[in-house]
Amino acid sequence: MYWYFLVMREHYADFGGRARRKEYWMFMLVNMCIISLLCIAGALSGCPWICMVYGLYVLLPCVAVSVRRLHDRGKSGWLLLVSLIPVAGVAYLLYLFSLDGQKKLNAWGANPKF
Repeated sequence: MYWYFLVMREHYADFGGRARRKEYWMFMLVNMCIISLLCIAGALSGCPWICMVYGLYVLLPCVAVSVRRLHDRGKSGWLLLVSLIPVAGVAYLLYLFSLDGQKKLNAWGANPKF
């Protein structure tokens, strides 16, 4: 939960800097668990819109942490647009997100691991 709250509180709309692998994947894991629980609860209670409201609330931090994860790899945040290519674009981004960040200083700052 630490990584989820770190993104939501301190980096809500922060598109600058770098995000390490652990920050990205832990945020996405907790976020997917919350969305799943809200969608199930919404379906059972007859309020399916509750899942959509939360999805809109976390859209900006999801994009921001993805951009910062790409920065950690030394790539531009605009590379997220490759996800518009069906299957191959998403697969390529998942590949990039799973790689370790650059160990040296890059255009977006120092390695956040150290």
